[in-house]
Amino acid sequence: MVKQQKITLCQMNNFDVIVVGAGPAGLLAAGRAAELGCKVLVLEKMRQEGRKLLITGKGRCNITNDSSIGDFITHVYPNGRFLRNAFSQFFSKDIIDLLHKNGVESTLERGGRYFPSSNKSKDVLKALLKWLSKLKVEIHCGHRVEKLIVENNNIHGIQANGKKFMTRHVILATGGKSYPATGSNGEGYELARGAGHSIEKLRPALVPLETEGRVAQKLQGLNLKNVKAVVWVNGKKAGEDFGEMLFTHFGLSGPIILTLSRLVVDELHKKNKVEITVDLKPALDEQKLDNRLLRDLNEHGKKKVINVFRYWLPATMVPVFIDLLGLDPEKECHQVSSKERKQIRHLLKNLPFRITNHRSFKEAIITAGGISTNEISSKTMESKLVTGLYFAGEMIDLDAKTGGYNLQIAYSTGWLAGNSCMKNK
Repeated sequence: MVKQQKITLCQMNNFDVIVVGAGPAGLLAAGRAAELGCKVLVLEKMRQEGRKLLITGKGRCNITNDSSIGDFITHVYPNGRFLRNAFSQFFSKDIIDLLHKNGVESTLERGGRYFPSSNKSKDVLKALLKWLSKLKVEIHCGHRVEKLIVENNNIHGIQANGKKFMTRHVILATGGKSYPATGSNGEGYELARGAGHSIEKLRPALVPLETEGRVAQKLQGLNLKNVKAVVWVNGKKAGEDFGEMLFTHFGLSGPIILTLSRLVVDELHKKNKVEITVDLKPALDEQKLDNRLLRDLNEHGKKKVINVFRYWLPATMVPVFIDLLGLDPEKECHQVSSKERKQIRHLLKNLPFRITNHRSFKEAIITAGGISTNEISSKTMESKLVTGLYFAGEMIDLDAKTGGYNLQIAYSTGWLAGNSCMKNK
C-alpha cells in the first residue's frame, strides 16, 4: 500500500489530472497521464488501493485474454464497438508488457486467459503501484470524493473530505456496484449524475443464479466440466455456453452460468419464465448416446441399474438423477424398458432448472449498466457534456463475459482517458 501523505493547501491547486478511484482503470489512467508529463493525483476512498483487483480470479487475477480485438468486441455488451479505438491504442499485449517491465511474468492458460505466473493477484497490484511510483504519481487513500466542481460545463476540480482540489481534468474510475465491500458501492454514478449524465439501469452481472426445488441443493459442491448449458425464455432457446459449472446450496454458479447470467438477469427483470437445461453429454448426439446406453445396459444385464449409472455420471449425481427419473435403483439392467431408456437419454441431454432469481450485487463479479456510452467520446473517454471530465472502467455501460475481458476494458479505457488528458492539457 502506498504511504499516505498530508496534502497541503498549495498542493491542492497543483495537479494537471485528478483520478478518482485506485482500481485497475484508475491506476492505468494515472500512469499514462504521468508518462506524458502530467502531475497526477489519485484519490481512493478505501484505505488500500486495488481492493477489488486483489479478489479477481479467486485471488489469482485473470489479467486479460488473448482474443483478437474483433473477437473481444463480440463478448462485450451492450455496445462492444464503442471500445474499438480504446483497444487499438492499448490492448492485451500492452498490459502484459507493462506488467513484465515491472516484474510480473504471465502464463497463458486454456480459454486464452492470462494469469500472473505466481498465481497471486497482489503481484499485479504491486507492479502497477511500482509503475506509478516511478512516475511520481501521488496516491492518497481514505479520501472520499463528495462532488465534482463544474462551472459552465467545464470541470474545475473536486471536493473530497470537505476540501477542494482544483484541476482541469478529472477521471472518474470508481467502479460499479458489485462487491461493495471493496469500495464499489455506486457512488461514482451519483457524481456523474450530478454533472448531468444519464445512468443506464444498473443490474448485477456475472452473478450466480437461484433455482426452484432442491436438486441443485442436493448436488451442492459438485463441479461439472465440459457440459453445455442452454437458456430458455418462455420456452424458446435464448442462449447457450459450453464449459464448467458448479452446483451451490441456492442454485447454479461457475463460468458458463456466470456468462449466461447477463441474459438471465434481464429476462427475469422482464418477468419472463426462465429455465436452464444442462446437457451432460454434449459430445454425443441423441443417437450415439442411445447406442451407448443400450450397449452398457446389455453388457451389464444382471447388474442393478444404479451401478451402471456410475459409468455415465459422477457418483454424487447418481441417486439424484435416478430419483428424478422415478426409476427403481434395484432394477436389473436387462429390465430397463425402451421407454425408460429414452427418459434416461432425455434427462442426460436436458437436465432442467427453473430459475427463480439471481444473487445480489454482493456476489456479482461486475455491474451491467452505468454511464451511457452515448454521452462519452469513444475516441477520448471524455464526457460529451462536461469538458475535462473523463470516465474509465466498470462505471461505463459496458460489461463482458468471464475470462479477463472486463479487466481489459478497465485497462484500455483507463489508458485512453489518461492519454487524452495530455492532449487537452
